[in-house]
Amino acid sequence: MNKRLVDVAEVRMGYSFRSRLEIDAAGDVAVIQMKDIDELNSLHLESFVRIEMPELREKHLVQVGDLLFRSRGNSYAAVVVEDCLGRTVLAAPMMLIRTQVSCIESAYLQWFINQPTTQKILTAQAAGTAVKMISKAALEQLVIAVPPLEIQRRIVEIGRLASLEARITDQLMDRRKMLVEKFLMHQAQNTC
Repeated sequence: MNKRLVDVAEVRMGYSFRSRLEIDAAGDVAVIQMKDIDELNSLHLESFVRIEMPELREKHLVQVGDLLFRSRGNSYAAVVVEDCLGRTVLAAPMMLIRTQVSCIESAYLQWFINQPTTQKILTAQAAGTAVKMISKAALEQLVIAVPPLEIQRRIVEIGRLASLEARITDQLMDRRKMLVEKFLMHQAQNTC
């Protein structure tokens, strides 16, 4: 069954700060910015800045299961929040996607959004001259294939295992290349 993203999730713009962030290492709120997510869609907690925001409302806080969506740049990918981050807010121009129905899991939604075919659709929807950006309205209209939960879980697990296999294969190839180069250099130096 296909559903629009807006039918299964709430899409919200990241918190719009009125001025430059006043960094305070002892601040009560951590801020997630685009720079905190790498090309492999990993969230780097150690790079979060902290600020003082005593008046921040609970609705702005990031929760476990939320998706953090990069709305501009070369990739319009999503990262799922897997662990409690405490008092943490997502900064604009990123968007927060929070599933609202029990028929879809956050991990599956992340997998679906990050697929090359979905990325092509999002790229076609991007607007702007210098920096392309996906609007909230365009993201909300994204059509999501929603199979039964058991199928979603299998898809996520197989996708995770395939990524792991690819990383291990890359490491193996790198080590093999180093071994061959070392062997050849040893041969070259010992034949004189």
